[in-house]
Amino acid sequence: MSDFYVKVGDTATFAKTVGETDVYLFAGITGDLSPNHVDKSYMEKSKYGRLQAHGALMVGFMSTASTLAIAHVREAADATPVSLGYDRVRFLAPVHFGDTITVEYRISAIDPGRRRSTADIAITNQDGVLVAVGTHILKWVKNE
Repeated sequence: MSDFYVKVGDTATFAKTVGETDVYLFAGITGDLSPNHVDKSYMEKSKYGRLQAHGALMVGFMSTASTLAIAHVREAADATPVSLGYDRVRFLAPVHFGDTITVEYRISAIDPGRRRSTADIAITNQDGVLVAVGTHILKWVKNE
């Protein structure tokens, strides 16, 4: 719909190399000190062989892409977009320190009656491996 804030097919991308500092700061902020993320010797004994980033950190990067996707309409809109959440989030492959991830956020549906937009999200690594997917729902709340 041309009179809604975004349209089906609108996309945004965000890329970042995930570093050790990102993961350790995230672990400290959230309190998630799972050995999968912070215990090198533990993970060296695992099938993975090395530390991996938190899945929840990938959801954070999904949120970044969402913000980028709506940046062009935020100031001009007569509504405030707010996240209603993420559905069908799946972590399909590990993200290791030094991996460069690319998040693609694509508006896939609009429900003008409910004032919602839905987006499909895919995260790939530098080798083109799909590491995470999800669906995001935005509610466009009318300004007063």
